Amino acid sequence: MSHARPETPPHGFGPELRDAITLRAFALVLGGLVVQLAFIVSYLGAFHSPTPHRIPVAVVAADQARAQIVAKLNTLSGDPVKATPVADEATARRQILDRTVDAGFLYNATGTSDTLLVASAGGPSVSQTAAQIAQDLEQTQQRQVTVTDLRPPNKGDGRGMTSFYLVVGWVIGGYLTATILGMAGGARPANRHRTLIRLGVLALYAVVSGIAGAVIVGPVFNALSGRFWPLAGIGALVVFAAAATAVGLQTLFGLLGTGLCIILFVVLGNPSSGGVYPDALLPTFWRVIGQAIPPGAGTTLVRNTVYFHGHDTTHAWWVLGAYAVGGVLVSLIVVLWTGRRSRGTEPAPLPAV
Repeated sequence: MSHARPETPPHGFGPELRDAITLRAFALVLGGLVVQLAFIVSYLGAFHSPTPHRIPVAVVAADQARAQIVAKLNTLSGDPVKATPVADEATARRQILDRTVDAGFLYNATGTSDTLLVASAGGPSVSQTAAQIAQDLEQTQQRQVTVTDLRPPNKGDGRGMTSFYLVVGWVIGGYLTATILGMAGGARPANRHRTLIRLGVLALYAVVSGIAGAVIVGPVFNALSGRFWPLAGIGALVVFAAAATAVGLQTLFGLLGTGLCIILFVVLGNPSSGGVYPDALLPTFWRVIGQAIPPGAGTTLVRNTVYFHGHDTTHAWWVLGAYAVGGVLVSLIVVLWTGRRSRGTEPAPLPAV
């Protein structure tokens, strides 16, 4: 009776090298290099030279001076400001706090000192830029400008970056947990029931993550306090939107779907989110895509909910909802389609004899 010898691994460096470097391994390394370079290009492209672009400003001035001031602001080199006239200071303040504009310029016709109204909680960088533009302009006219901050960040919020960091953590947790579940049970769920179970687990995880994040930024660090349950709800939606999108992409593309998640959320989403530099300071590409990706929509939603009573958040709610629902639908459609296809290719059972 003969026994087959077990296959012995290749000996020597050359055979081991040929055995290790497969086409799949090469493709994975190449994919890692592409993501790495894309990360560098995206972050440097967004942040290397912040330039103001049409910062919305409300102008309050006497009738005889209003049109001239608006025209002067709108013809500044590079279009840093988009000025619109408003009737009075109360209107300018209301528009700043409901996020219609980022600043208000109050011209004092009887003196040489004017006022710039800002709300730095909406993005300190853009408020500082608006103040610098106003100061430079006033110096040429031998006038002075006083900056009044209507809504500064909370003391525990530092430079107003907590909203961004919170949302980044939620997004990473969502797609990372979906990826871990995928690695444990296969990137492509086996069937409809397995897909529903995975999505259900992720929904529960999203709720826990939302509450935990609200605890950290509220009672623990006192950075975004006073809106605990709204923040917890936003967090649950952000986490589930990222997780459901990851499941959808992984169900559709397998391992490649994880790489697409990283490109979407980290490479493109984080620098364009408005967390570091608001939209008005970002280059065109990042300004256009920022609020259409969960990090940007989530940052806007958190920031405007905490500081501006939920004004200008409708678009962000729709974006996050679309990612959450879209991820679920893609996952289920792909699983149902592949299930029917596999059943259609199974051989017909033999007839009973």
